[in-house]
Amino acid sequence: MREIEVFIDTEEIAEFFFHELVKRGYVPTEEELEEIADITFEYLIEKSIIDEEVEDE
Repeated sequence: MREIEVFIDTEEIAEFFFHELVKRGYVPTEEELEEIADITFEYLIEKSIIDEEVEDE
């Protein structure tokens, strides 16, 4: 299996969930969206779909 590089942006995840939840009649707060994005990111790591790499700033 070949390895590809994927960048996951939790802000992008939060925005995606915001639009999807609004379409379904929910109005989440910014804090709720951040939690959902973090949970989604952690899920992807736990399922070994992604590996977390910390960038040097």
